[in-house]
Amino acid sequence: MAVTSLIGCSAIDKTLTENNETQLSSESAATVYYNGDIITMAGDTPEMVEALVTKDGKIAYVGSLNAAQAKHKNAAQVDLKDQTLLPGFIDPHSHFGMVSNTFGQADLNPPPVGNVDSIDKMLKVLKAYKEDHNIADGEWIYGWGYDESQLAEDRHPTKEEIDSVLPNNPVYLQHTSGHMGVANSKGLALMDITADSQAPEGGNIARVKGSNEPNGLVQETAMYPFMYTLLKTLSPKQAEFFDQTQDYYASNGITTAQDGSTTRDAIKFFQSQADAGKLKIDLVSLAGVSDLDENLADKDFVWKAYQNGFKVQGTKIIADGSPQGKTAYFTQPYLTPVADCESDCRGLPSISQNEMNEMFAKAYAQDNQLFIHNNGDSATDMIIKAHEYAVKKTGQAADKDRRTVPIHAQFARPDQLEAFKKYKMLPSFFTNHAYFWGDVHVKNLGAKRANFLSPIATADDMGLKYTNHSDDTVTPVDPLFSVWTAVNRTSRTGKTIGVDERASPYQALKAITANAAYEYFEEDSKGSLAVGKLADLVILDNNPLTVKADSIRDIEVVRTIKEGKTIYDRAKSDSSAQ
Repeated sequence: MAVTSLIGCSAIDKTLTENNETQLSSESAATVYYNGDIITMAGDTPEMVEALVTKDGKIAYVGSLNAAQAKHKNAAQVDLKDQTLLPGFIDPHSHFGMVSNTFGQADLNPPPVGNVDSIDKMLKVLKAYKEDHNIADGEWIYGWGYDESQLAEDRHPTKEEIDSVLPNNPVYLQHTSGHMGVANSKGLALMDITADSQAPEGGNIARVKGSNEPNGLVQETAMYPFMYTLLKTLSPKQAEFFDQTQDYYASNGITTAQDGSTTRDAIKFFQSQADAGKLKIDLVSLAGVSDLDENLADKDFVWKAYQNGFKVQGTKIIADGSPQGKTAYFTQPYLTPVADCESDCRGLPSISQNEMNEMFAKAYAQDNQLFIHNNGDSATDMIIKAHEYAVKKTGQAADKDRRTVPIHAQFARPDQLEAFKKYKMLPSFFTNHAYFWGDVHVKNLGAKRANFLSPIATADDMGLKYTNHSDDTVTPVDPLFSVWTAVNRTSRTGKTIGVDERASPYQALKAITANAAYEYFEEDSKGSLAVGKLADLVILDNNPLTVKADSIRDIEVVRTIKEGKTIYDRAKSDSSAQ
């Protein structure tokens, strides 16, 4: 797995600055790419051509090399030297803003992303982070990416353990799922969380066994105050982190990224960066549903249209939690004990059915595209019911081309996939779970449910459009690793999680190119190599369609090109890092 994570981005940043100053060719000049595997991603089966020509930021020709050179005699020539050229990767779902904020936090990820595999190591990292960054007593300290299922202790850290190394600072550690975290005593006190505190609807405040005393773990809606404080604390460094984050995405071949839940303030910040000409890639934002009324009423709020490379595509709703964190909402209970739950432990809905119904109706009435986080099948039932309620209330056709996106839909049942197809919904799957938590899901949910997670093969057989994402910061935004997990579905221990749901390499590539463009209503400008589309390209050192399935994860991005301009070059990045 080529996990770039967020390491070495300063070197990448330097390289991209140099690339933007000295381009392979000027944007107005034509460039011919040839002598490689040029995969168009234009149809249901693989198609390769001899040459591709770009001009003025768009694709000018796709076809034979002789015709390309005859039509563009003075064009610059790029010999691919048997490397592979594809449309630039399109990120169907991640959290650009959260990724950016990780630059201001301690990295607590377990291998292979990080090195924290025990609570003892975690505490050492936190103590060192304060010292290395000269953080004064009283200031917030944040960490991200810890995963209790990969810790030697097989549990969350406690507030007392964090207090033992950071007694004088409020601390909040974000779980890898993004749906929970652990605070120390000072952090809990600042949020006024005590033994008398009641858990908010859709959330949980975990307790010390045998008492009402909080143990530090806050889940789902109970963690929201900590996340608001994190955003406020780190906001002064947004501009500094912004460039590093773009470079991280570009180094992974991504030319269009997503911020999967964006506040109004963050939208203003992203637009200001775009207006200042600082975007190297396109950035798509999903506005938070808590701002839906204000956003819809705001006459100056622009939906679905790029402004200098940034657009707000639609609205994000959260229906449930995390399957590995045992907060995803299922019709059948978890098979292993769930903290603070005695019986029928099926997870938590984040909102009520009535609330979701009205959100759908309000959005549908204004032609506002919805993206809904859902993991458990009960949460997926909620989405289908809300859709049916909204179309009835608005009088709209149930199969209107809205492209409502159930995000994750990891444990959707076959009947729910049929409903997605019927209602023209576009699920965005998350096959990285097969690797990172496949073994955990078998244990917590049983083999039947685990083996049907992110069922790309079944969806494709049904003719259902789908995408596949990383959900970074949950897993690294490495599209080729996502292709590998979709094709192999291999867990950390080497087991295959759902043999029948293994995708073909081409299906997996479509999920991050042509289908991802369709998700954003951008199929006329992105996602495949066709004349008139944007010259958003990625060059790989090997062909995902021809290498051994288990070697797909080892393929590296050689160059990323946005509208004809090189925004990442591995060779220059490697030399600048030395």
